[in-house]
Amino acid sequence: MVLGVVALPVLATAVVTLQIVRERSFPEREPVQQILYVNSPAVMTRVALSYDALVADLYWIRAIQYYGGTRISATADRSYPLLYPLLDLTTSLDPNFNIAYEFGAFFLSEKPPGGPGRSDLAIRLLEKGMAARPDRFQYPYDIGFVHYRDGDYARAAEWFKRAAQTTGAKKEGERADMWLEPLAASTLAAGGDTRSSRLMYQNLLKADAVWLRNDARRRLKQLDAIDQIAELERLTMEYARRFGNPPATWDDMVRAGLIRAVPTDSEGHQYMLNPWWGDVTINLDSPLWPLPTENPA
Repeated sequence: MVLGVVALPVLATAVVTLQIVRERSFPEREPVQQILYVNSPAVMTRVALSYDALVADLYWIRAIQYYGGTRISATADRSYPLLYPLLDLTTSLDPNFNIAYEFGAFFLSEKPPGGPGRSDLAIRLLEKGMAARPDRFQYPYDIGFVHYRDGDYARAAEWFKRAAQTTGAKKEGERADMWLEPLAASTLAAGGDTRSSRLMYQNLLKADAVWLRNDARRRLKQLDAIDQIAELERLTMEYARRFGNPPATWDDMVRAGLIRAVPTDSEGHQYMLNPWWGDVTINLDSPLWPLPTENPA
């Protein structure tokens, strides 16, 4: 009986190992077959016994092979039905498998046709990692990144801020909280929530680090510019409503009585006006460029 219990995980490991060797030596036309040897993390954990870390490595390799094989195949199921089960097995066998959580979540959240576009499963996997290692700031940060990729800036900022509050982020020598909090604030600004972003930056004015206080001051000026641009664009739309076309220059706006003078940002640089559409942007020569709402590329 004892011999059978000991032999079982060894045989299970050997089967997986031989399958990997076979696939490397004799590659199939299709990616990894649409089956799992064991589809229950609880069962595999009991089977693996003291070999759980080794079997986790093998399932991680299999997950990578499956993802890569499916991506390059012309006929594979691009919904990647086995990707999350493989990652779930891997991280159940080794709850501290950091790479499997982080890269696995990236694979799961990648948009079609390259990936399955399953942000929900990516977040589920990362939350599993958080349950195992609540001190690691990387997991809530990665959840924030998933939301950021999906365009949900408010939720992304919420997770970035949560990452900054973990014990790992405040660890001496890393102090990831010093860049995570500004990241949360700038993400809110990118999503148009300048009020919440402003409150966060005002709080950062009290930070111990001089560079962080200086950055907060610059960011607050950027938020002022974002609000000013929003108001200027409202006025250019009013000009177009009155005269049928957007203003060609700021002087047209002055003559119409909509503004008193050519508008400038807090650094003294004139805002740029698009005469075709009436939209307003910050001057490329301004120290405030690019704003969080603009793409510098």
